[in-house]
Amino acid sequence: MSKLKFILSGGGTGGHIYPAIAIANELKLRYPDADFLFVGAKGRMEMEKVPSAGYEIEGLWISGIQRKLVSKSNLLFPFKLLSSLWKAKKIVNKFKPNVVIGTGGFASGPLLYMANAKGIPTLIQEQNSFPGITNKLLSKKAKKICVAYDGLDRFFPKNKIIKTGNPVRQDLLAIDGKREEALSHFELDKTKKNVLVLGGSLGARRINQLVEKELDFLEKEGVQLIWQTGKLYYEQYKYHSEKPMVQTHAFLNRMDLAYAAADIIISRAGASSVSELCIVGKPTIFIPSPNVSEDHQTKNAQAIVGENAAIMVKESELDDQFETVFSELISNKNKQSSLGGNMKQLALVNATSDIVDEVEKLIKNNLK
Repeated sequence: MSKLKFILSGGGTGGHIYPAIAIANELKLRYPDADFLFVGAKGRMEMEKVPSAGYEIEGLWISGIQRKLVSKSNLLFPFKLLSSLWKAKKIVNKFKPNVVIGTGGFASGPLLYMANAKGIPTLIQEQNSFPGITNKLLSKKAKKICVAYDGLDRFFPKNKIIKTGNPVRQDLLAIDGKREEALSHFELDKTKKNVLVLGGSLGARRINQLVEKELDFLEKEGVQLIWQTGKLYYEQYKYHSEKPMVQTHAFLNRMDLAYAAADIIISRAGASSVSELCIVGKPTIFIPSPNVSEDHQTKNAQAIVGENAAIMVKESELDDQFETVFSELISNKNKQSSLGGNMKQLALVNATSDIVDEVEKLIKNNLK
């Protein structure tokens, strides 16, 4: 067999980039001599994150349609699309991939469209319970569609769907037995319950505002906070660490220990976060971001809440409901145990490996 070549495209957010990198890493384990190329959108975070993971990346001049219809970006969109289709065609013709893998984001549209047009097998990895418009369009020609939720045959051809789950960071799979190390690492009082607050790497303004407003309430509840503010908000909130029960962090470098220490987790509901939290299996209150396309996060959270595996409080309901919801959860050990156990039941821990198994099937079918 001649040397295999793979193009991966996914970007805009970590939720699209990290699954693509995880898939590439697994392919590299199986095919150490293979060539890899990533394709992203110029100026987006993949242009930095992918090279730091050790892979080459090409950038397309592409962005999404803005909600405000009359905008400079929307006027430029047709030109960006044509430019990206032309460059994607050049990339595919020059690199000659065996398989092209798309994990979502602006750049994957033109790239997978051109690969499909050339008859190169494509695989889509859809992280969300409600797919974006790009993947809906690409699904018509894709050979395989790897999903993380049930019920996506409403949007995709049923015969192409494989439920694999979302790739997650491998270090998260091993938190058992790390509780003592975690309590020591964060210097926590062993007699108190620990609440882990997650807003994503940049941070979540509304969650940070909520935590600040509720600090006195949380102190009365007797909990300790590991509060990941995100780098955009750290300077604004770091002074709260003066309280003995509060730790603020811009980043959490040891997520495995943060998860191991947590008794309750408060989090956004991005697809990658939801997949990680299912593996972790701790009682979780989701506060979905209402500011993402097609309200993905609310739909992701609802899919978990529907299995009695988590609680959701919408941003608009926080002021009225948060204290009641939190008090009921922190005081009810049976509910904590039930939510955590149900969450673990939803985990798909072999997602990356299962997706790469599907890629291998495409290679074999194409070589026949």
